[in-house]
Amino acid sequence: MVTPLRGPDEIDFDGASRLIERLIEGGVAGLFILGTTGEAPSLSYRLRGEFIRFVCKTVDKRVPVLVGVTDTSVVESIAVAGVAADAGADAVVLSMPYYFPAGQTELVHYIRRLVPQLPLPVMLYNMPSLTKVNFDIESLAQLTDLSQVIGVKDSGGDLAYFERLTALKQQRPDWSVLIGPEHLMATSLGLGGDGGVNGGANIYPKLFVRCYQATRDGDQAAETALQNQIEKLQAIYLVGKYASRHIKGTKSALSILGICDDKLAEPFNHFEPPERARVAEVLESLNTDLIE
Repeated sequence: MVTPLRGPDEIDFDGASRLIERLIEGGVAGLFILGTTGEAPSLSYRLRGEFIRFVCKTVDKRVPVLVGVTDTSVVESIAVAGVAADAGADAVVLSMPYYFPAGQTELVHYIRRLVPQLPLPVMLYNMPSLTKVNFDIESLAQLTDLSQVIGVKDSGGDLAYFERLTALKQQRPDWSVLIGPEHLMATSLGLGGDGGVNGGANIYPKLFVRCYQATRDGDQAAETALQNQIEKLQAIYLVGKYASRHIKGTKSALSILGICDDKLAEPFNHFEPPERARVAEVLESLNTDLIE
């Protein structure tokens, strides 16, 4: 879920409320806040706490809420997890600290030290492009004995890796293994995955829920039609030239649809009119019967 903003350190509460209701009405199985699409590293700890409490109160246990607690500081990760637990969240999502890359031995030791200090179940998050560290399969295998760890979200985009990751469910059949790149969700289910944490579902939740269900049901025709729409939607992430274009494209689309503001956390800017028009063109090209 994106973090709707009105200013550099101010939540767009009206927009956040509309987005939450759209997601739940769209059939999503849960909300993951303060992740990559949620711009967590750019947000103040005050705002993160405020957003956690608002989302948990608004959701009111209708679906699970997972809260990202990844930080460069162990102390701050624990503090944000405490806020999440007090607010009624269901789990936290943890990746490795970014900036200084860690080795695999350090990764394993870090998770083993930190997880017992967290007050909620933990979903591990493999995001090597931004953390500069990959959760090697061998490292994750060493962590399967931690009962508090309930699964892994993988945003690496390597399907061979993902298939090896799902094999760890032989040791931990209770694990949920979820994929990040939304265009790979349907394929990932055939490799033993359990679902997707899809940024595009902010915009059209029913599209992704329907694709998931069609794939699970073995409805090849429906899956193909829905996957085609998902592939078309990917064009919004190619607008602009900076790495922040994925979040810009998502928030621009939400703004065009009248759901929430398109402001980003500093130092990033929202799309200007030419880029916004290109996002609108992509949305207009989609089949409304399949996405809404």
